[in-house]
Amino acid sequence: MKRRNFVKCATGMMAGIAGVNAMAEHISLNTNTAQLSLPLGVCTSYDKAGLLKGLGYSFVEESVGRFLIPDQGDAQYEKNKLAQKTEGLPVRSYIYFFPGSLKSVGPDTHHEAILQRADLALKRAKECGSKNIVFGSGGSRAIPNSFDRATAKAQHIALCKKMAPLAEKHGVTLAVEPLNRGETNFINSLAEGVEIIQAVNNPWFRLQCDIYHMLKEDEKPEEIVKYGQYIVHCHLAEKQSRTPPGVKGDDFKPYFRALKQINYQGGLSLECNWTDFDSEVKRGIAVVKQQLADA
Repeated sequence: MKRRNFVKCATGMMAGIAGVNAMAEHISLNTNTAQLSLPLGVCTSYDKAGLLKGLGYSFVEESVGRFLIPDQGDAQYEKNKLAQKTEGLPVRSYIYFFPGSLKSVGPDTHHEAILQRADLALKRAKECGSKNIVFGSGGSRAIPNSFDRATAKAQHIALCKKMAPLAEKHGVTLAVEPLNRGETNFINSLAEGVEIIQAVNNPWFRLQCDIYHMLKEDEKPEEIVKYGQYIVHCHLAEKQSRTPPGVKGDDFKPYFRALKQINYQGGLSLECNWTDFDSEVKRGIAVVKQQLADA
């Protein structure tokens, strides 16, 4: 190749590379500055679905014991399913997996009863088109005083290893929820939740991120980034009294930026103590949307 043609070709190649780099930088900048938009829901009874739908919420997060396995029996469950079909607002996830009377750890455990309840709840959650059941149940997993913690941890992992295949069978993810130490004395951080998840080693057994509990435990947003690969669902409330966003004015943006950094795609539910539900839930979605946009 003649020297003049070589220089011309090399110059063109360098310009092309520079153009590609500029484009990549532009794409990166756009990604970093894009607003975080998530499906927003509320942990409440399904009779609030019409109000929530009108306010722009994407889903309801119901209770296992109220919606999937109601005290009134199978007939009430069928009514609940029909209500969801009629209203058209999804029940994406569920809280209150099983009561504290069913013990997963301690000297007297109830693993078989828990597994039977889990199987039915997961089956019905699938029938309702739901994605997750939150596995909190802090009363169940509370380790009794003087009981060996290593033994309790082994008991809980053994139960979870039997429960995860049920989630896989029904195609509904179980999301382990770390709770603050005011509610239980076992699994109080994302790191401790992930330790259980890694021991179980099943893709249908993942992590719930509750920003309220993180705030209570002074858990930093960086933990979301560290364990982001496991997170499938999130809860939110203000720190002091579990009030809805906008009551005390808590700033959640550092946690939202962490969710943005991991490219979080799951749902975000307000799980709060309500004083005036209608007005607070209206203000809550406005506050959350604004903070998500500003994160």
